[in-house]
Amino acid sequence: MQAVADALQKLALTFEENAPMAKHTTLRVGGPADFLIEAKSVDDVRAAFRTAQAYGLPAFLLGSGSNLLVRDGGIRGFAVHLSGAMSAVEVQGTLLRAGAGALLSAAAVAAQQAGLSGLEALSGIPGTCGGAVYMNAGAYGTEIADVLEEVLLLKKDGTLCRARAEELALAYRHSRMMETGEIVLETVFRLVPQARESIAEKMRALAMQRREKQPVTMPSAGSFFKRPPGHFAGALIEQAGLKGTRVGGAQVSTLHAGFLVNAGGATAQDFLGLAALVSEQVLKQSGVQLEPEVQIIGCDLSY
Repeated sequence: MQAVADALQKLALTFEENAPMAKHTTLRVGGPADFLIEAKSVDDVRAAFRTAQAYGLPAFLLGSGSNLLVRDGGIRGFAVHLSGAMSAVEVQGTLLRAGAGALLSAAAVAAQQAGLSGLEALSGIPGTCGGAVYMNAGAYGTEIADVLEEVLLLKKDGTLCRARAEELALAYRHSRMMETGEIVLETVFRLVPQARESIAEKMRALAMQRREKQPVTMPSAGSFFKRPPGHFAGALIEQAGLKGTRVGGAQVSTLHAGFLVNAGGATAQDFLGLAALVSEQVLKQSGVQLEPEVQIIGCDLSY
């Protein structure tokens, strides 16, 4: 790996070797990434992925690590984290332009301060704008697809292209990028003018609702399972009597059964075991097959 490190140094990219992903994911679990690279510009991202390709290594855009379960064996190759200009937010009329690394909460605050409505319901999602577009994140009846105008994408051949929202095959927790491997670099949202205080009040009300009903003080990845058609995952899990169920340090939240939380000292294997147990019991009780909403990546310890 020394040749790879030398190549990254020559490109003046900031990186850390054997970086523990438990420090970079909201579940607080996960083994080390061979290389954690800090990308502060579009050129940095392109350089990182080009270098990975040159050395035959996989590369993964980390985002904020909020909808992610990294296995205990860690990530081979590159985990790329966005910062600097890649996290910038700018308002242009009724458009809000945000780097893929910008937190969705920061974009929502910027919109509120500019008197622009549309992101309030999404303001409590603990992820980046790029990650939110990738999975068409949603909350309280609003999805990214409802407000997205266009994105800047990095294609697998290293070229850049802009794509309008309607070209991205946005559906429930799905986008075309999941199939194509394209990487979101910039997002543009079209919002609606509204009184700043009215927007702020809605954001406060939703934040209070989230604090009352979700385990926001414990490490989690948000809703662990997708919403099955005609059902709610949390309700099915609760009906199966699984609230509070633990495998090692991983626990079904006692506040909201749709959340799996790190109750202390959990490993990725604990979460995988708990998720399998929950899925098995819900299927047995209700006949509904749960699917993870959380992205599961990395290697087992035996790798």
